[in-house]
Amino acid sequence: MNPFWENELVQTAAYYSVVVLCGFLFLAIFELVTKYKNWDEIKKGNIAVAMATGGKIFGIANIFRYSIEQHNSLMEMIGWGLYGFTLLLLGYFIFEFLTPRFKIDEEIQQNNRAVGFISMVISIGLSYVIGASIGI
Repeated sequence: MNPFWENELVQTAAYYSVVVLCGFLFLAIFELVTKYKNWDEIKKGNIAVAMATGGKIFGIANIFRYSIEQHNSLMEMIGWGLYGFTLLLLGYFIFEFLTPRFKIDEEIQQNNRAVGFISMVISIGLSYVIGASIGI
């Protein structure tokens, strides 16, 4: 293999670039599945949306952290990161399903900080479980 691609600085830049791009893509997917516009709500000062979105960002980054640690190639890291994101997204739908007394999206959009906080903690918590199981 070309020594240029084996350089740690080049590999770090590659992983960083890919994770940032995947992060934007995955946040766009989260934006599609929520009933509100994340960045519009954050601009308005909606703390609940900011917490829920922050949890998603942390969750995505944490899953990729584990994926980078466990895999030696960029493609494997991307594949496991995508799989981990899919599980995180599934966790979001399960959270919505398990709370039939109210709609998570509506509560977060109405700036219910308690629901935003729980959403954040669920995303962060699941990212640790998902990450720890990647590539076992």
